[in-house]
Amino acid sequence: MAGRERVLRMSVELPLWRALTAYRVLTLLYAVGLFASAYDDYDRPGVAIAYYAVLAVWTLATLPRVHNAAACTKPFLAADLAVALTGIVLTPLVVTDQHILDGGPTLPSIWTAGSVLAFALRGGWRWAVLASTPVAAANLVERGHPARDTVHNVLLVWVASIAIGYVVEVARASERTLARALEIEAATRERERLARDIHDSVLQVLAMVKRRGSALGGEAAELGRMAGEQEVALRTLVSGGLVPVSRVSHDAAEGALVREVEVPDGPGADGPADLRALLAPYAAERVSLAGPGAPVLLPPAAARELAAAVGAALDNVRQHAGDDARAWILVEDEPGAVIVTVRDDGPGIPEGRLAQAEGEGRLGVALSIRGRLRDLGGSAELVSTPGQGTEVELTVPKDAAPTTPRGKAGQR
Repeated sequence: MAGRERVLRMSVELPLWRALTAYRVLTLLYAVGLFASAYDDYDRPGVAIAYYAVLAVWTLATLPRVHNAAACTKPFLAADLAVALTGIVLTPLVVTDQHILDGGPTLPSIWTAGSVLAFALRGGWRWAVLASTPVAAANLVERGHPARDTVHNVLLVWVASIAIGYVVEVARASERTLARALEIEAATRERERLARDIHDSVLQVLAMVKRRGSALGGEAAELGRMAGEQEVALRTLVSGGLVPVSRVSHDAAEGALVREVEVPDGPGADGPADLRALLAPYAAERVSLAGPGAPVLLPPAAARELAAAVGAALDNVRQHAGDDARAWILVEDEPGAVIVTVRDDGPGIPEGRLAQAEGEGRLGVALSIRGRLRDLGGSAELVSTPGQGTEVELTVPKDAAPTTPRGKAGQR
């Protein structure tokens, strides 16, 4: 990946560095030509000739330094700017007063802009500001007063270098985005290839074991059930690329697999969490999970609370809708909120049952679901029609943060 990004970056920046290399050579010749054409304006031409000799040697010797950003180091940039500033400051000492009053060029002339542009290409617009400021000050000192043409030239160099620096920053950001897109595309293609291979082999075997185990019964039925669980987990992995950190254990009392999702805490876990990875372990033979192809990001604590609320809703499905009920989890990533809908095809909740359960102290919906969502600044809407199943819609704002920790509550 690093190699691809390096190639892409060179493809965008290399023409700019080549242009800067040519600019430095051409402006060197231009500055020497100006000196030759206005030789009579110089009181100390020997000093000017010595400076131009140094400038020529420096320009030609440092051409490899302006081939790319890696070679254009900070010490080189500082020395290059010092050469330009020295020429500007030396100008009043080697030219006549009339030359200055007439607005004549400084010794380095427009070669100075090349030094500033090197800063812009190397570090963006902030570095351009850093280099343009001393150049502007040196020009004002050389002239002795802020003449209109001097101010005009100073502002021109300032604006041009800042604009080029900004363009370079945008180009680099675009390169990183493109590199990331290429990486995702490559990963998607590889996942699709693996999915095809797995579908043609492993998934078909697991599906066959599941069917045969269910038909034979006894210990074979348990083996078939485990094969079905692994089939669902493998389908989730190859279709979404989610590899959640989870533990799977067998609950002897409930006779079911229990999945516990772990999200690391502490330093390094402060970034947003992908809700899809937290919900993936809930997918099972009779629980379908659907969501966006891109990560659904939430603050880690909020993601854990929302996943726990989904788990509480699925617990209710398992305990009250029966083992044969199916459940569906739908994840929607809206601009300002994340919406998770849990629906089942069970018998539904009789009218008044929720209020009765809350009065009896059974707070599965009131605390595990609604309470969690309330602490996140979200909402939980429950719609149930007897005989037609139950639907729970959980809405959480993307900047949500839980106000109080919650444990596992009872059932509805």
